[in-house]
Amino acid sequence: MASGFFVLLDDIAAIMDDVAVMSKVAAKKTAGILGDDLAVNAEKASGFASSRELPVLWAISKGSLLNKVIILPIAFVLSAFLPVAIIIILVLGGLFLAYEGAEKIYEFIFPHHHEESEGITDETFTEEEILEAEKGKIKSAIVTDFILSVEIVIIALGTVMGQPLSQQIIVTSIIALVATVGVYGIVALIVRMDEAGYKLIKFSKKEKSISKFIGNILVKALPLVIKSLTVIGTIALILVAGGIFVHYIPFLHHLMEEINVPSIIKEFVTGLVLGFAVLAVISLFKKIFGKKEVA
Repeated sequence: MASGFFVLLDDIAAIMDDVAVMSKVAAKKTAGILGDDLAVNAEKASGFASSRELPVLWAISKGSLLNKVIILPIAFVLSAFLPVAIIIILVLGGLFLAYEGAEKIYEFIFPHHHEESEGITDETFTEEEILEAEKGKIKSAIVTDFILSVEIVIIALGTVMGQPLSQQIIVTSIIALVATVGVYGIVALIVRMDEAGYKLIKFSKKEKSISKFIGNILVKALPLVIKSLTVIGTIALILVAGGIFVHYIPFLHHLMEEINVPSIIKEFVTGLVLGFAVLAVISLFKKIFGKKEVA
């Protein structure tokens, strides 16, 4: 009886080791989307009065958790009864990610005019208008999070396809939890960088001091950090999309095996080409239907 107990412990330890390894692989696969998720949410949680940034971020975080609660059971049911649907969703999601990355690059090369929106501060809006604007930004952030969460869950699930359902559930749930707690925890630190900087500047009474120097760096670094995350997130989006296409589309998989270049280049070029192809098709549809509406 005692030996049976120790065998059970060995089995549990082996399962946990497998879960740890698969979780690490899944985390690497979803890192690109997590980077974009981080950049998007850092942008959406900024622009408020400093006293409202954390409450808004907390509201978005709760919405993100609810998204995962909705998405995870559906993903597990599909994995158990219709696994081919996971591949289809992965490829469709890859097209969306590649399109989003290509659109950002296109916007950078050929910038379009966008109306500048004022920050939501106490000086420019009444209390009622602030709350209404917050609701709008929170809703927009949660919708964006839902799309990215679908991809995070499906990509994580795709890395453990073929494994027992219990391990699929554990690994994918871990990644989903890390995606929420990790991303929004880092976002909270990012959006408070300037506030911490201002406090350090006020703390020092001397004209030149270490605290004032660090405070100025934190204040100036915030927009640079968000821009850097946007660039890194865009590159990561294309790489993630390219990886999906190369690994899950048989034609591309066999084609890329014959090309003797590093896999990261194959995935980036594949994601970029298909991303711009989707961008071209969508732009064409917009022009056609736009003309019909005008007519």
